[in-house]
Amino acid sequence: MRRAALQVPSKFFVCNQCLRQAPRRSPSPILNIVRSRGYADAKPLENLAAKSAAAAAAQAQAQASKEFPKKTTSKGVAMWLLGSAASVFGIVVFGGLTRLTESGLSITEWKPVTGSLPPMSTADWEAEFEKYRASPEFKILNPHMNLDEFKKIYYMEWTHRLWGRFIGLSFVLPSLYFVARRKVSPKMAFNLLGISSLIGVQGFIGWWMVKSGLKDDLFAPGSHPRVSQYRLTAHLATAFICYSWMLVSGITILRTRRMLADPAAAATAIKAIQNPVLNTLRRSVFGITGLVFLTAMSGALVAGLDAGLIYNEFPKMGLGYAPPKSELFDKFYSRKEDRSDLWWRNMLENPSLVQLDHRILAITTFCTILSLWAYSRTGKVFAALPRNAKKGTTGLVHLVTLQAALGISTLVYMVPTHLAATHQAGALAVLTGALVLSHRLHVPKSTVRLIEKRLKQIKP
Repeated sequence: MRRAALQVPSKFFVCNQCLRQAPRRSPSPILNIVRSRGYADAKPLENLAAKSAAAAAAQAQAQASKEFPKKTTSKGVAMWLLGSAASVFGIVVFGGLTRLTESGLSITEWKPVTGSLPPMSTADWEAEFEKYRASPEFKILNPHMNLDEFKKIYYMEWTHRLWGRFIGLSFVLPSLYFVARRKVSPKMAFNLLGISSLIGVQGFIGWWMVKSGLKDDLFAPGSHPRVSQYRLTAHLATAFICYSWMLVSGITILRTRRMLADPAAAATAIKAIQNPVLNTLRRSVFGITGLVFLTAMSGALVAGLDAGLIYNEFPKMGLGYAPPKSELFDKFYSRKEDRSDLWWRNMLENPSLVQLDHRILAITTFCTILSLWAYSRTGKVFAALPRNAKKGTTGLVHLVTLQAALGISTLVYMVPTHLAATHQAGALAVLTGALVLSHRLHVPKSTVRLIEKRLKQIKP
C-alpha cells in the first residue's frame, strides 16, 4: 500500500503529453496479488488474448501471401478467364464470317503494330487497293471491284485482326500481372503462361494462312483462289484449343473455391464422382470430346476446299449414299509415281471424299452422344450419376441435335453465310457442352489434396 501511495502524486503533477510519451511501468505487486487471487475482472485479459491471437493470425496470413505460389486462385481470375473464352468464341464466329465473305485476303501485309490503324487518307486507301490488285484473288475473282467495295472487305479483315490483337493484350498483360503479384496457384500460373504463348502462335498461324492465298503456286492453276486448307485447319484448331483451355481453367477455379467453402460436402461429392460405376461413362465422355474436336477439324477441311458446294442433298450424295469410287480416290490428287500417297491425299484434298468423311464423322458423333445419353439413364449408372452430370448429358444431346439440323440446312441451301457461320458456332458450342460434362465427371488430384488438407485443419 505504501508503494502504491508513492505513485499517486506523479500521476497528478505530470502533464498528459509526458504520460503518453513515458514508457509503461510494470504493474504493482499489490495488483499482481489481487489478480492472482481471482478478484480482478478476467474480461480485459480475455480481450487482450483475443487481440493477440488475431494479430498472430493476420501476421501469418500476410506471411503466407508473400509466399509464391498461392494454394488457390481468386474468383476474379476465374471470371476474367471466362470472359476471355467468350471473346475467343466471338472471334471464331467472326473469323468464319470473314472467310465466307471472301474478306480474309484483302490485307496483303502483316503489320502487328502499325497495322492496328486503318488507312486514314485517300492516298493510303489507294495504296492498299493497289496492293490488293496484285493478288490472285483480285485478278481471278474480283477484277471489277472498285474502291468502295474493297473498303467493305478490308474493314472485315481489319476488324478481325484488331480483335485478335485485343485478345492478346487483354490476356497476356493481366497474366503477367497475376503471376508477378502471386495471385494464382502454381498450376494456374503455368496455364496462363501456356495460353499466352498459344495466343502468340495463333497470330503467326493466322498470317501464315493468309500468306498461302497470296501465291499462285499453292493452288491449282485457274482454280478459285483460297488459303491452304491445312493452314486453315491449323488456325481453327489453335483457336479451339485456346478457347477450351481458358474455359476449363475458369470453371476449375470456381469449382475449387466452392468446394473449399464447404469441405465436408465437397468430400461427399468427390466420393460420388469417383464411384467405379461411372468409370465407363467417364471414359466415354472423354472420347466423345475428342470426337467432337475431330469432327470440327474435318469441317475446317470442308470449308477450306469449299467442299460443301459439291453435293447439296442429304442423306444421299448424287445417285447414292456415297460418290463413285473413281471419284473418291482420283489419281489426279496423287503426286508420286507409285501412287503411295493416293489414299491420304484424297482424304485431305479431294473435296468429294472430304465432304463424305465429314458426314461420316458428324453422323457418328450424333449417334454416339445419343447412345451416351441412353447409357447414362440405365440402372446403376443413373442412380450414381450426380445431378449436374445428368443435366450435362441432356444439354449435350440438345446441342448436337441443333448442330445436326444446322449442318443439314447449310448443305441443302448451298452454304448461305448466316447458316454457315451459325454452324461453325454450333461446333464450338457442342465442344463446350462436352468439356463441361467431362469437367463435372472429373476432379483433379490437386483439388482433392486441397480438400483433404482443409478437412484435416478443421477436424479438431
